[in-house]
Amino acid sequence: MIEVKNLVKKYGDHLAVNNLSFTVEKGQILGFLGPNGAGKSTTMNIITGYISATEGSVVIDGHDIFDEPEEAKKRIGYLPELPPLYPDMTVREYLNFVADLKMVKRSEKSKMIAKIMGMAKITDVSDRLIKQLSKGYKQRVGLAQAIIGFPDVLILDEPTVGLDPMQIIEIRDLIKKLSKDHTIILSSHILSEVSAICDTVLIINKGKLIVSDTPDNLSKHIGGSNGLHLQIKGTKDKIKAALENIAEITKIDYESRTKDGIIKLTAYCKEDDDIREAVFYALSDARCPILNMQSSNMSLEDIFLEVTQTKGKGKQAKGLGRRKLYPSNNEAVSQAGPVTGQNQETDHEEEN
Repeated sequence: MIEVKNLVKKYGDHLAVNNLSFTVEKGQILGFLGPNGAGKSTTMNIITGYISATEGSVVIDGHDIFDEPEEAKKRIGYLPELPPLYPDMTVREYLNFVADLKMVKRSEKSKMIAKIMGMAKITDVSDRLIKQLSKGYKQRVGLAQAIIGFPDVLILDEPTVGLDPMQIIEIRDLIKKLSKDHTIILSSHILSEVSAICDTVLIINKGKLIVSDTPDNLSKHIGGSNGLHLQIKGTKDKIKAALENIAEITKIDYESRTKDGIIKLTAYCKEDDDIREAVFYALSDARCPILNMQSSNMSLEDIFLEVTQTKGKGKQAKGLGRRKLYPSNNEAVSQAGPVTGQNQETDHEEEN
């Protein structure tokens, strides 16, 4: 378990981390996101004890990283953005060295290293010099050193940088397996990866917490609505007339019309409404066949841009109001009460 409370880091007049608080429970994977310079790496360096904080506390499984650094660090495995590798060592020599630093028992060391090399898919390069490895293999060796000793907490900064698509899938699966017994903080610029494996997503900007919630909840709360993407055969006038009587629809975006007379559109409703049945019957009665229907919520990429760009301009992110979300017991809560979306009740149409 990781508890970060009121964390502040100043470099002279520059405020790198601004009163940051969050909790990650055992078995959770937290996706830690933010634009370049947001304070992610600084925060991770503080959590792991690499640098000190100006104010605040970090507690790792009940041990304060500043008051009990040795006990806290025993419980942390860290993969920084640049893996701490020794290029003139072989992979096996390096992992043996790391195991010695982590005081792994001699009787357990060889078996543990063999197991971790298998998990990271680096057994085939175990006797090669690290400087001869590709970037992808070096990254996997860096991940392996973080796992040595099977620490309770794993802090992974860009763990899939330099990996090919198949390797990314393998490492993603490995991180999921590790989460069963470990608390994990994962930073990545591949937002689809974060959305796929993280239980909670935390986004910071200029050192300050912007939002934190599950990917699904963020999609609803930030967007403030559910989207239903449709492909319909028929005229726009008939389709519009059929849908305008559905009271739950708050907005319709008409995207395009194909040569075959197929209209593409997205109909929006409030986040707790389900308009699928009403849409089906309305269009059936109008004799406008539905060729495709699927949910169309905001992607994590859209959410990231929404909250970082809007906040960066001094405005408030759509659907957030003045709320800040803090995770507690796997749920995001707000000091201002439950988060609700702000829906527009007017039809807004775009036609290409």
